[in-house]
Amino acid sequence: MPSTVTRRSASERVEQIAAAAQSLAREAGLSAVTLRAVATEIGVAPALVAHYAPSMDALVGDTFTAIVGEELAEVAELADRTPDPAGALTAVLVSLLDERRADVTLIWVQSWSLGGRNDVLARCVREQMDAWRGFLAGVIERGRAGGALRCDDPLTVAGQILGMVDGLNAHSLVAWQDATERTRLLLRSVEAMLDLAPGALVERLDA
Repeated sequence: MPSTVTRRSASERVEQIAAAAQSLAREAGLSAVTLRAVATEIGVAPALVAHYAPSMDALVGDTFTAIVGEELAEVAELADRTPDPAGALTAVLVSLLDERRADVTLIWVQSWSLGGRNDVLARCVREQMDAWRGFLAGVIERGRAGGALRCDDPLTVAGQILGMVDGLNAHSLVAWQDATERTRLLLRSVEAMLDLAPGALVERLDA
């Protein structure tokens, strides 16, 4: 009886597995990326997935990096389109708390838990957290250089802001507090951290 499995090149099969893993992660989080689930997603035997992705830890790490890296590129483009530094910072922060990013939020939250027993994933998470902090520090530095934002250490402030973003996004997964209030809370806190007048960022939210 002829095989029903489509023959693909090794590179095509690797790409197919990566795409399936990312689709599963976006639908149900990183915990959904298992050998059997990926095999089912593309309609092949688990052994075939194991042949082309011998380390599920690495596949999970690569899946995390691909999705989070894509989000960073998207947000960086948003910042580049906004010439006003304070406006760019506001746009970035509002975007990061957008509930339409719930799929990526779940991936981030699960990455910290799963990374405790997956060293490959943990390394990927640290790398992406560093990348995000560096990006946000750059946005702040641009505003500081132009006199619109004031702080002594953009990198440290960026880390503090991302900590708040991560916490508020984790709260959103269980619908704790109103989405608008979470955003206002973040912007009010950032105003104080960057020595801005009260309402300087929040007013942009209402504009």
